[in-house]
This record gives sequence, C-alpha cells and structure tokens, in this order.
Amino acid sequence: MKKIAALFATLAAAAGLMMASPAQAAPAEGKEYQVLKAAQPVTAGKIEVTEFFWYGCPHCYDFEPEIEGWVKKQGKDVVFKRVPVAFRDDLLPHTRIYYALESMGKLEAMHGKVFSAIHAERKRLLDPNEIADLMAKNGIDRKAFLEAYNSFSVSTNTTRANKIADAYKIDGVPTIVIQGKYVTSPSIAGSKGAALQTMDYLVTQVRDKKL
Repeated sequence: MKKIAALFATLAAAAGLMMASPAQAAPAEGKEYQVLKAAQPVTAGKIEVTEFFWYGCPHCYDFEPEIEGWVKKQGKDVVFKRVPVAFRDDLLPHTRIYYALESMGKLEAMHGKVFSAIHAERKRLLDPNEIADLMAKNGIDRKAFLEAYNSFSVSTNTTRANKIADAYKIDGVPTIVIQGKYVTSPSIAGSKGAALQTMDYLVTQVRDKKL
C-alpha cells in the first residue's frame, strides 16, 4: 500500500508540474514596448503615464475600463494624464468635448458617458448642437457648455493636443507612454492584459531607476 501511495504522490506531483505555467518573461523592448528616440519632458519627481486616445475609437472604448482600474491601483508618485487625439480635422469636435468638459470641471462625470454615447448609442457627436444636447441631457447647462466648447482656451488646448501627439509620434490609439519615453499599447503588447502588465513593469523599472 505504501508503494501505491508513493506512486500516486509522484504522479500528482508530476501532474502539478505539467499544469504549472512557466515563469513569465519580463516585457522586452521592441516586443511589448518601444522606446522613443527623443524623450519628451515630464513632471519632475513623478512617474508620468500618458494615455493618447480618441472618443470615436472602439479600441479606446474597450480599453477604458481596464485603464481606469489600473490607474486606481497606482501609487502617489504616478501622475496619469490623457491627451485626446484627432487624426483628421473633422474629428476635432471630440477633442473639443474633452477640453470643454475639463474646463467646466465635468470631465470625470462625463468622460465615460461620452464614450458610451458614441459607441453604445451610435451618436457621432461631431455637431456642436448634438453634443450640447447630450450635455443638457446629463444636467450640464447647454449654453454654458457651448461657451466653453467655443472658447479660446479650448481652441488652444485642442491645437496643443495634436502638437503633443506629433511630438510623441503617435500614429494609433489607444497608446500609453510612460515617463515621456516608453511606449506600449494593446496592439504593441499583443493584448489588453499584456499592455497593462507592461505598464506595471515600466512604472516599476522607472521607480527603481532601472530605466
């Protein structure tokens, strides 16, 4: 009986080894992330994480819950920023929405709702009146929103956002840049999960001054 018990123990151990997943390799430059040739300036003393996105991008919409969850887990030394990108002039209204809401202090409340309006409700949100209707529906004063949307500061930030995207050589969204230099995304890393793991790795490496 002892021999039989020992045999079963050996078989169980072997099965456990077969089922155990191999140690996951660390993300690698040129595979899960890329390094910009010209690093961009970042906030001193902080680890800066910048998401480049477009409200009309279905991949950005899909990634949004994942990245929001990731941001909530970060330490106080991590600064998270978003930069809306418009690859064509006719898409600039989406960038203006972002900065208008930011100027009104309504961005946190409306960011997800703008995404949902476009992707779940199939609204284009390219016409100022349609955009203002959405805001009014969500309790934001229509006139005040349009004043913000058409303001000089929003126009300035909209122009600046595209210049930032150009400086970072952004050619697709969503794209995440760590510390103004290290670039990853679900498409670069291979999946949303791999992108988040790469972001964790890069933040840790920067924090430990290994990058």
